[in-house]
Amino acid sequence: MTRRKTILYISLFILSFSGLIHAQDLENANSAILDSLLTEVPELTKRDSVIVSSSIFGVGMNIVDDSDDRIGEVFDLSSGWNYAPYPSRLSLGKYWRSGLGLEGIASYNRYKRGKIVGGLPLPEGKNYWAFDARLSYDLKKIIGDNGWFDPYLGIGLGVNTAVGESRATYNAIFGFRTWFSDRWGLDINTTGKWTMDPGLTDHIQHAAGVVYRFNYEKDLSKKGEKKLAEIEYIQKENERIKDSVFKVLKAKEEAYKRAQEEARKKEAERLEQERKAREEAREKERKEIENQLEALEPIYFDFDRSFLTQSSRKTLEDLMAIFKAHPGLVLEIGANTDSRGSDAYNLKLSERRLQSVLDYLENEGISSDELVGKAYGESNLINECDDNTPCSEAKHRLNRRAEFKILSF
Repeated sequence: MTRRKTILYISLFILSFSGLIHAQDLENANSAILDSLLTEVPELTKRDSVIVSSSIFGVGMNIVDDSDDRIGEVFDLSSGWNYAPYPSRLSLGKYWRSGLGLEGIASYNRYKRGKIVGGLPLPEGKNYWAFDARLSYDLKKIIGDNGWFDPYLGIGLGVNTAVGESRATYNAIFGFRTWFSDRWGLDINTTGKWTMDPGLTDHIQHAAGVVYRFNYEKDLSKKGEKKLAEIEYIQKENERIKDSVFKVLKAKEEAYKRAQEEARKKEAERLEQERKAREEAREKERKEIENQLEALEPIYFDFDRSFLTQSSRKTLEDLMAIFKAHPGLVLEIGANTDSRGSDAYNLKLSERRLQSVLDYLENEGISSDELVGKAYGESNLINECDDNTPCSEAKHRLNRRAEFKILSF
């Protein structure tokens, strides 16, 4: 342990058990000290990974040297090299995690008149067609990955036609790709083609083109694996430091949490007591209002009349006193009739009775927001006096009433 870390541990210990600072301040101090003890963890980036398997499609150009001069005129561009001035090569392949790759390549070329083919000048232009299959190995598996240079060696078989002859060949390939991104790159290669028929000539084919990778899979490079190992080590070391620090802080933190929990419980109990007190006070007020409403003289209407009687006005004056004593009180005013007359007529009559009560209260200063009116007609009888039951006038009178019901307060 470095001297710096030793000093920080001692400071942490003193702060944790001195009791000289507030719990929240202690938590902030502990956090700051812990942060200073921990090593910053690096992050893996895109550069730490490489493509380990992919499919590759390529388009390019090719040059064929079919002069049968293997050494002396390999770079004789003027007389030995044949090429078409447009894309003349297609390739499609698959490369695996092992470094092995399998590709199929189709190419076209044009031998111009006068070019050296098979050691002799060509009397007239000829077409060249070839299809090759090759198995290659990615040399990065041996030399390591530098990110952009991707050399490979390969062997393969092919068949081609030129100057009227078909040749089957054994092929050997060397090439390299250079990548600009995960998907796009250049492919440059040279293929030596040895004929299987001793009577025919060997030749060389050069190629260059654009390649596109798809369906690729990425994994960590060797550098990335080392970085990951470093990250895992730092994380493990940070965890060890945290564990040792937390052992020192555990008792203090648990005591702080218990104190917090106790304070929360007391506060919850206090709030619950206040809630119950409010509910009890509210219920008490409701009972008080209900008792006051029940104590009011009933409001009755004369037969087939909707105007208020003198006694009804007295009741409404008492009702206004209840409103004033209980601000925020909202009542439902229900107006009713007896059963005599049609349902439609009685509903209209109850509406007129309701309006009489509402008009009186509003004229006396009761807000319309404090009143909710309901006209029930003869649908809310309180006795047996329906259309089929004869009753005395006194019993019918009981149904010609206005009622009050608490909605809110």
